[in-house]
Amino acid sequence: EVQLVESGGGLVQPGGSLRLSCAASGFTFSNYDMSWFRQAPGKGLEWVSGINSGGDNINVADSVKGRFTASRDNAKNTLYLQMNSLKTEDTAVYHCATAYCNSRGCSIRDIRGQGTQVTVSS
Repeated sequence: EVQLVESGGGLVQPGGSLRLSCAASGFTFSNYDMSWFRQAPGKGLEWVSGINSGGDNINVADSVKGRFTASRDNAKNTLYLQMNSLKTEDTAVYHCATAYCNSRGCSIRDIRGQGTQVTVSS
């Protein structure tokens, strides 16, 4: 079964850090560009950070640049999102997905996980 499963979300105070994980199965993970997206309450899906299949090209949305970054371990079929200096406006459900990425950003290709909730609050 083709699947992406996110984990690592939770409640964190402003200024704190979290690392999200996305476990892939059922497809050749190392062949795909991957990306993180988020959806805040009442808002649309927003692209956050993407990484190419080899892991040597990463791009990050302006809204989180300098604070968030994607990484991957192809041997473990896992995608990560390191989030630092979290703000209340980062509160959202975070999804990983296979993606098409270029210098301007990423769009969802065909597989998206169910998401993990991140809440930033004091």
